[in-house]
Amino acid sequence: MITRVTTQMSMATASARLQAGAAKVAQLTDQATTLKNIAKPSDDPVGTGTSMQVRKEQAANAQYARNADDAVGWLATTDSTLSSVYSLLNNVRDLTVQAANSGTMSDTDRDAFITEFRSLKTDIEGRANDTYGTRNLFAGASTASGAYDPTTGWTASATAVSRRVGDDQSVRVDTPGASVFGAGSFSVFSVIDSIVSDLQNGVNVNPRITDVDGAIATVRSAQADVGVRHATALAAQDSLKTQSVALEGRRSGVEDKDLAKAVLDLQVQQTNYQAALAVTAKVLQPTLMDYLR
Repeated sequence: MITRVTTQMSMATASARLQAGAAKVAQLTDQATTLKNIAKPSDDPVGTGTSMQVRKEQAANAQYARNADDAVGWLATTDSTLSSVYSLLNNVRDLTVQAANSGTMSDTDRDAFITEFRSLKTDIEGRANDTYGTRNLFAGASTASGAYDPTTGWTASATAVSRRVGDDQSVRVDTPGASVFGAGSFSVFSVIDSIVSDLQNGVNVNPRITDVDGAIATVRSAQADVGVRHATALAAQDSLKTQSVALEGRRSGVEDKDLAKAVLDLQVQQTNYQAALAVTAKVLQPTLMDYLR
């Protein structure tokens, strides 16, 4: 069966094509103005799905980056505090050596040593209660006002504080105070109290040097552990920055329009549309019968 093509059918077909061309010009004009490939999901369903997935990954990456920044800051503060404690304990050791080698001391000399030891103990107690923002460095997840109290000892906290820096990676940021300063009769504070007591009772403090050395070694060990965790957090921080750049590149590749390409595409489409208008006008010229109808 042969289908008869009438002038009216040709005009309808041409009109539909021209409308499609005009719509394409409008779309490209909008893209050149906004520099966005996708104005609504129907513009590119596949691209829209990809864009949503990339944005989801970007949101997760941004949260991990904030966590990594917090971990780096917390651990850097802890490392600085431990360095200060290490320095104070070395002062305690030097003072203990001096006191042990002073022979018979006058009451004035003894009181001077005791005053210095007590001052150093107060300084160390202050470092034990250092904070990062509003959180205690050495009290785990506890929200207590301080990590260490000379009367009651360490604040109890069975929960560690960690920061998630990846889908399957977390970094612990807190450090148990007892693992740094000791607890009870084995604590740094107890060692200094024992030195003071020996001085008051006229006992040679030379054996206490070994106790101080043990405290110093414990602090160095804790500092090494914090250093490892700090390095892990720094590595995660750098990796997340790299991922952020890569994800932004993927998002831009799907959503954004290159200005030069947008202008070129628009010019080409406008030229095609104008040519289509001219061709259609010549091919479908009205006849006398069109007017008579």
